[in-house]
Amino acid sequence: MNDAQDNPSPNPNPARAERRDAAENRQRILNAAQKLFELQGVGQVSMNQIAQEAQIGPGTLYRRYRNKSELCLDLIKDQLVLLFDDIDAYLEANRQEPPSRRLREVIALFLRFREKKAQLLTGVEDGGAPGRTRPRSQSPVYEELHRQFAGLFDELAAADGRSGPRPDSVFKADILLTALTRDAYLFQRDERGYAPEDILNQLCLIFLPAE
Repeated sequence: MNDAQDNPSPNPNPARAERRDAAENRQRILNAAQKLFELQGVGQVSMNQIAQEAQIGPGTLYRRYRNKSELCLDLIKDQLVLLFDDIDAYLEANRQEPPSRRLREVIALFLRFREKKAQLLTGVEDGGAPGRTRPRSQSPVYEELHRQFAGLFDELAAADGRSGPRPDSVFKADILLTALTRDAYLFQRDERGYAPEDILNQLCLIFLPAE
């Protein structure tokens, strides 16, 4: 008698089954979060609501995502990869253009992305708890944009033959990114009434030399 045939294992590969369960839970969480965010907005949805909508326990949700910011980042990460791929491709194809023109286009690419993905990008910037904002140094979006901006400011400084003190490129990149954060951007757009193209033009007047 073949014991293996008479008593087949109900789970011949527990590790594979566990990975499959984890993948299914992740997709249920992301589907539930996307649905609730579209209906109510990222800021109005709690982690407990997401767990209930996904029909999982809060512990399962928090083991995968410590806060809503991490969940939003998972939802938007593919689009972020495409954004930075587009930025890299643009910079590579336009290396002969003046750094001021390349910097303007990088800012424009990010502003278009912010307009298209406003809800999720807001969630990524949020610290994951009411009233708390994620430190900028911990934001992968901030870190990558800062690297690009600081590099282009370095190029601008190298091409500028003027003497005397000039703002540090790291400092300038920080200040530019402050102007591009959610609160600053939405204030200019919604309270001051500037269109996205107007905001781009104003930023370029401040940060880029006149051509």
